[in-house]
Amino acid sequence: MHKSGFAAQHTLKAPIHCTGVGLHTGVSATVTLEPAAIDTGIVFRIANDQGRTVDIPAHWSNVVESPLCTTLTDRNGATVMTIEHLMAALNGCGIDNAIISVAGPEVPIMDGSAAPFVFLIECAGSVPQTAPRRAIRVLKTIRVGDDLSWASLEPADIASVECSIDFDSKAIARQSGVVSVDAAAFKSEISRARTFGFLKDVDRLRAAGRALGGSLDNVVVIDGDTVLNEGGLRYDDEFVRHKLLDAIGDLYLAGGPLLGKFRSSRPSHALTRRLLEAVFTDRAASSSEPIESIDAVAPAELGWYPTSRALSA
Repeated sequence: MHKSGFAAQHTLKAPIHCTGVGLHTGVSATVTLEPAAIDTGIVFRIANDQGRTVDIPAHWSNVVESPLCTTLTDRNGATVMTIEHLMAALNGCGIDNAIISVAGPEVPIMDGSAAPFVFLIECAGSVPQTAPRRAIRVLKTIRVGDDLSWASLEPADIASVECSIDFDSKAIARQSGVVSVDAAAFKSEISRARTFGFLKDVDRLRAAGRALGGSLDNVVVIDGDTVLNEGGLRYDDEFVRHKLLDAIGDLYLAGGPLLGKFRSSRPSHALTRRLLEAVFTDRAASSSEPIESIDAVAPAELGWYPTSRALSA
């Protein structure tokens, strides 16, 4: 705790790295997580086409339209893809400041979840810094989308995410759930949920230059009503839990922890980005304030629970 009584900002205690294949590019890449100074935020450090090092803050205003993943870009077109699972781990673990160096076009997919990145963060350790953590408080409800697929942020005293999905496959069908954005609930209930896709879409995606690194080692693959992965699912409702994981990662592109409730029906990366833009375009929709204690953002007693209904608009 910061000496003023507010929750302190945190960074990593030491650098740490991992190497793996990119889900969409199929290219091997190394990502290094490094400590950063107070108020740095999360910054991705990459090499552009001229071989120069470029720093891109992990902020919604730097997100470029990209199917099936979240991609950051700078004004000169340097990009880094598939940041959402790492961003979810940083958000879930309460890391405010870090430099993320990526040697390659894409953050490695690892096992398709955020758990390997949580492991990296825990191995590196985290340390408090001598400045209060600041939250972005949602002051009024903002909603984007249509009656079928939508997302909203609304005022609440805790940070939580709620999602509902509905697929024409008995392996998924309709699933809903809600979780508070705290380290314990994220690690135990959300972090291990893997990305998923359908076998029927593989040829089309690869023809479009996507999913080139995808395999049963890093994607839950569904063929009709059957999960093809040996060992099956990690959770009965792993699919909606992964959508919650994606949302937790994309919401950290607000520039800090959001104090409010995120709700979405049939969520997507693009929809969450549109929501953040709508919130920050409306100056009356949010404010920045120091966090008096970690429980003000995510009390552990909420945790995780599934819901049997689809969200209503």
